[in-house]
Amino acid sequence: MHQAGAPVFYRHAYVSAYEQSPLTAVDAFAYFVARDGGKPVAVMPAYLQTAVNPLCRLHEVYPEAVGEPALLSHTWHCYDAHVPATAQVLPRLLDAMIRTASIFGARWCGFTNVQRGGTLSQALRAAGLPARHLTDRWATGLTTYEQYLASLSLRARANLRRNERRSAEAGVTIEALPVDHASLDEITLLCVKTASRFENNGYYPGTTFAKFVTALGDLAHVIEVRQHGKLVAAGVCLTDATRFHTWTCGVDYAVDGNYSPYGALFAESVRLAIRLGLSTLEGGRGNASFKRRHGLSPRHLDAVLFRA
Repeated sequence: MHQAGAPVFYRHAYVSAYEQSPLTAVDAFAYFVARDGGKPVAVMPAYLQTAVNPLCRLHEVYPEAVGEPALLSHTWHCYDAHVPATAQVLPRLLDAMIRTASIFGARWCGFTNVQRGGTLSQALRAAGLPARHLTDRWATGLTTYEQYLASLSLRARANLRRNERRSAEAGVTIEALPVDHASLDEITLLCVKTASRFENNGYYPGTTFAKFVTALGDLAHVIEVRQHGKLVAAGVCLTDATRFHTWTCGVDYAVDGNYSPYGALFAESVRLAIRLGLSTLEGGRGNASFKRRHGLSPRHLDAVLFRA
């Protein structure tokens, strides 16, 4: 999958961590491998899911599937569906998914978070499977931090620099850490609290989240933002060959001083991505106004569900 340009969500460490410590209620796991003359040409994990949340977004666009289990191409924690060698393997993969869904007793199967216009999107459309818009993810290219700032509007650039100055005056320290040096228990609590503000309860399930992040190993980088020792923002970021994923974060806005902990976290995420030599910042989903204002562009994501 690495050779095929798949994102970090398809790396062995990520898929293995999700099986050992699933962040979503998963009823069954399936792994599809397509071979050509014995050589693997495509690999795709799939998950039987019935959880209402965080799949509520999927059910908003597929209300006919509410309350019914579905075999899906990945979990909601992956925002970039990928199937290599799609033109060659997709028809057989669809047949295998339908057969497996029937074995599991699921009436639905399909793909979520498929980038519109991408290879997988085009192949699914060519197979006669219509897509429904699910959400957007946000991304931008990177070179140097100064060039990134120069690409922003005058106001956005001034706000980032002002926030950096004010956070320093407020006694804020920022540190990028490997997962085995990060305060994952504190970070989990902050992420859970932040998710609940947006009615995403259960998105980071207790001790499971810390175990999952720990299992990611070198795929993950943690950023801690502290004010006088108190954790006020934290980000768990993932990396693949060219992309830096600001995968998830937690923020405490009840701080002393006129600054934004989220703004400080975002700026450090950009800097860390550049230090690691990665050319694309993946900003994930949600918070569209902030991301658009700070130079990220939307990638439309669709869902493609069909009857098993």
